[in-house]
Amino acid sequence: MIYGERLRFRAAEQEDLPIFVEWLNDPEVRRGLDMFLPMSKVREEKWFEAMLERPEEAHVLIIEAKKRANWLMIGSCGLMNIDWKARNAEIGIMIGDKSYWNKGYGTEAMQLILRHGFETLNLHRLDLRVYEDNPRAIRAYEKAGFVHEGRLREGEYSEGRYMDVLLMSVLRTEWQQAQTNQE
Repeated sequence: MIYGERLRFRAAEQEDLPIFVEWLNDPEVRRGLDMFLPMSKVREEKWFEAMLERPEEAHVLIIEAKKRANWLMIGSCGLMNIDWKARNAEIGIMIGDKSYWNKGYGTEAMQLILRHGFETLNLHRLDLRVYEDNPRAIRAYEKAGFVHEGRLREGEYSEGRYMDVLLMSVLRTEWQQAQTNQE
């Protein structure tokens, strides 16, 4: 387990798949993801089996929030495309439980995955892509220390229109400085 203030990360399990399918079939949740078709249980099971074949550090982590004495699954995150020579990786995140939107959980989860990437895996640079029409996610990433570094103009087509894809990253030194400033 990886613990934050209100959140923890744990390994994804086969039993989590029905909740993933439910979230990924919600157009509002799917809108911020690199997905445009509904998800079947069979396809999600195949994804899970393929994920287990990847190196352990590239496995998806479940985001759970503390709710009284229990932990509730609210999303997932993980590191992808890890380049051990350059020591960088791409971050993916989804808060699938919409009742946890706009409450700071995305920012906290992003801070926790940054800590994991920099302190546990000793990475140097973490990056992500976000659609320009997702201001909630952009703000969460900025609050977690990400800086804008590029734009893929009209790099995504969704719901009948093209939109820009923003490229954001944070370097280990920037993250460490932010941690020092918080103390």
